[in-house]
Amino acid sequence: MRPSAVRLLNILVPVKRAVDFAVKIRVNPQQTGIDLNVKHSMNPFDEIAVEEAVRLRERLKDAVKSIKVVTIGPPKAAETLRTALAMGADSAIHVEIPEDAPSPEPLAVAKTLRELIARQKEGVDLVIMGKQAIDDDAGQTGQMLAGIMDCAQATFASKVEVDVQGKVANVTREIDGGMEELKCRLPVVITTDLRLNEPRYASLPNIMKAKKKPIEKLTPADLGVDLTPRLETLQVAEPPKRVASVDELLARLKEAGITAKQA
Repeated sequence: MRPSAVRLLNILVPVKRAVDFAVKIRVNPQQTGIDLNVKHSMNPFDEIAVEEAVRLRERLKDAVKSIKVVTIGPPKAAETLRTALAMGADSAIHVEIPEDAPSPEPLAVAKTLRELIARQKEGVDLVIMGKQAIDDDAGQTGQMLAGIMDCAQATFASKVEVDVQGKVANVTREIDGGMEELKCRLPVVITTDLRLNEPRYASLPNIMKAKKKPIEKLTPADLGVDLTPRLETLQVAEPPKRVASVDELLARLKEAGITAKQA
């Protein structure tokens, strides 16, 4: 992943179509996964990534040349790209897979992104993506991408500042002990945390404009990548039902021979 020859930033934002965060997840009858016949929307962490890319353009003005979003998914995933375009992205790439295809694993996604980056004639300076998807909660793609691209990475970002002339990104990230500040040379892969920003709502005029913005369609074969899963899911089951009330909890404790001690 090479920085642009001219000092204008090109930003790539991977996004994922996931089950909407407000939907109650249920296991499908075959117990092979969750029921997908529900409302879908953009992964919330990816919304934050799109918002941050747009805010960087607002702060850096003409220093940001392009914001491109990309997704890997079935035909319906184009709706997710349109949402990102309405938020302020310039163009999109859709790596289309069949409707019944399993969701790609993190390593396959990272390899696909690497091939997409290699195809960008003007290079990519920043990859900004969600730290994880709310469906599989893997939280691995950003780190894997940085690893196979041999470039800098800053995960769990809560603040991002870019020095265009110095060709560096200053990232504040959240760690167990507090906050950590990183100075990364471009190009860099950044994964976003919840506290980075609050995504905007797309206005109606921008939603209409998004319909005219270009979406390039590709297939995994076009990129020479294999999205076949390496892992096999044997069974998915719902967790045991929780105790409904205090009285029921006390009754179960009594049945188990657990009683309260007298003070």
